[in-house]
Amino acid sequence: MNFLVLHGPNLHLLGKRQPEIYGHQTLSDINAMLDRQAAASPHAITLKIFQSNHEGELVSIIGDHIDWADGILINPAAYTHTSVAIRDALSTVALPVIEIHLSNIYAREEFRHHSYISAVAVGVIGGFGTHSYTLALEAMIQILQQTQEN
Repeated sequence: MNFLVLHGPNLHLLGKRQPEIYGHQTLSDINAMLDRQAAASPHAITLKIFQSNHEGELVSIIGDHIDWADGILINPAAYTHTSVAIRDALSTVALPVIEIHLSNIYAREEFRHHSYISAVAVGVIGGFGTHSYTLALEAMIQILQQTQEN
């Protein structure tokens, strides 16, 4: 199972940026946690992890992995609420996508309540801090297992 993990803008600042909302763990901590989870899985899981503050770069990474990835885990961060381009790229690759958020976007400012990504995702996991990522990885494994069984 090959999973593309994408982190959107400002997530490289985790641990420093608004820790009362996003916690004290860094992006490196999250990536290491995902690597450990993948390695401990009974399934053969390969992760490719990217972070970018640039919408076009995220779009390119999605397209570049169309023939490699089996599923995409994405925390689009602020692009959740603004990026038709990322939504279109995710639609084009036609892979299962899980949208991830550290915070509960529905408990925050109203402009954060709309997601362009949710409509093309199989699910959204948010509000559980860094655990949102581990929940998303586990969910993606289950989704792909069900697909393989059918």
